[in-house]
Amino acid sequence: MDIRRAGSQPSGTGPADWFTGAVRIDPLFNPPDPARVAMALVTFEPGARTAWHTHPLGQTLIVTAGCGWAQREGGTVEEIRAGDVVWFAPEERHWHGATATTAMSHIAIQEKLHGSAVDWMEHVTDAQYRR
Repeated sequence: MDIRRAGSQPSGTGPADWFTGAVRIDPLFNPPDPARVAMALVTFEPGARTAWHTHPLGQTLIVTAGCGWAQREGGTVEEIRAGDVVWFAPEERHWHGATATTAMSHIAIQEKLHGSAVDWMEHVTDAQYRR
């Protein structure tokens, strides 16, 4: 058994290669192999968002606070709120983040395939974000 006490793992900053704006990442769960699932609490300040990306085995978001936006490639920008659960299918190209005026936090849950849980792509442009 491994208990991770609240506050025992340091918060990190969302890397500029993968995020636009101020993003904080709090690791929750990243067990050793052969386990594949990883979880983090991600907080986006207003205007902050991920870059376009995919997950080899899909991703679940549980929105815990605030209001944000999510979009899959070719789809409309959808509003997501605290209590919503969002599923992105394996290899579905997408992005997610806060609205322009409201912060948003979610728990991100994804599985690793061959050691990788995500494939990062280009940044979401301001024009794409403001659609």
